[in-house]
Amino acid sequence: MHPKPFIRLADGQSLLHKAFLRGAKLPGVQEVLTVTNRELFFKTQDEFKEVNEANLPLSYLLEPFGRGTAAAIAAAALSVEKSHGGDALLLVLPADHLIEDQAAFAAAVAQATRLASAGRLVTFGIRPSAPDTGYGYIEANGSDVLRFVEKPSLETARSYVESGHFHWNSGMFCFSAASILREMEQHAGEVLSAVRACITASRAATGSNVTQLELDADTFDKVPNTSIDYAVMEKAQGVAVVPCDIGWSDIGSWNAIGDLAIADTQGNRIEGKAVLYDVSNCYFRGAGRVIGAVGVANLVVIDTPDALLIADKSRSQDVRHVYAQLKAEGNDAHKIHNTVHRPWGTYTILEEGPGFKVKRIEVKPGASLSLQMHHKRSEHWVVVSGTASVVNGEQQLTINANESTYIPALCKHRLANDTDQELVIIEVQSGGYLGEDDIVRFSDTYGRR
Repeated sequence: MHPKPFIRLADGQSLLHKAFLRGAKLPGVQEVLTVTNRELFFKTQDEFKEVNEANLPLSYLLEPFGRGTAAAIAAAALSVEKSHGGDALLLVLPADHLIEDQAAFAAAVAQATRLASAGRLVTFGIRPSAPDTGYGYIEANGSDVLRFVEKPSLETARSYVESGHFHWNSGMFCFSAASILREMEQHAGEVLSAVRACITASRAATGSNVTQLELDADTFDKVPNTSIDYAVMEKAQGVAVVPCDIGWSDIGSWNAIGDLAIADTQGNRIEGKAVLYDVSNCYFRGAGRVIGAVGVANLVVIDTPDALLIADKSRSQDVRHVYAQLKAEGNDAHKIHNTVHRPWGTYTILEEGPGFKVKRIEVKPGASLSLQMHHKRSEHWVVVSGTASVVNGEQQLTINANESTYIPALCKHRLANDTDQELVIIEVQSGGYLGEDDIVRFSDTYGRR
């Protein structure tokens, strides 16, 4: 269950890469502020490091769980008001969109900033290429928004397109911090006051060109769960729209991602390795294993190290129901991936069973894990490549490739990479309980508790 923004496209960039670069290339950008789930923080950091060539200042608002776009934008606006003042402009960009025409996008943003500087709340309307029931619509008179409408029937969508007064609602916005906070105070005061209380109770950390605020779970749970459209945009007066043709697409389903791949003569789109016989109009995406298919049509098949998804193409957006069921059942597949990102690197669960777990651990050059201890498990470390600096109880060890050490339960230990090369080890855990919460940290470079 990998979040869409991290999906890599054919050019090697993720949707998150593209969203970052889309904003970073604009003139006058002072900071990139990201609102995301705290479990995705380290992965997001790694993604941004790949593309932040201009070394723009970064800040993160880390949610313990989702509370809708109204809460996210309120937290962002309060943060921007505090650090840059009420006149500072926010450009709100979802991380799962594609925009092909950067020049047209920049022109649309320039128009939006002029309106936003005059105190308007601005949204971006996409000129519809065809009647589509998958989008909300904006009715407008020039740049003035008349109303927002929910996803319509096909007949209604057709009438909207024919009228020439409706645009697809892109979910992108531009406004000053003071303007959005003023409108939230009037129309969504409960959301704003709850977010303010949460920020006051939250823990901040500042590093080199990076700021992060981990939103307090207990107070964030009290924030109403609602969208910015419903809470503010549909109620505020004087909302403006910038109509635009920017090569926009909302990657709202696996179908939409599949459409980016080239189709074969049978209408099949393949990313990875697939062997097909009598198959038509399907999308296959694999992460290593060969996918075989016989006598099927109109399917989406997504095979990842985390899970396998098989869906009718016309129902691919309903994958959210599978996610909801996994979450309701308490199944970790809805939130934990086989590969987990940490500030020091990554670990991948290779295999696990009663009493054992095998991990592949990669430690970045110059990084180290916390000095820690486990009550219920012991660990065997085997270095595959690189050189490990290890604290094992009272011992200080240097372990090279094809060498190992054993860490018994209740023993303080630390793994570090003091070299300029990647360190890769295999960790074999054994014990009666192997949960990630069996960690007692004594010291940590990254301030974790």
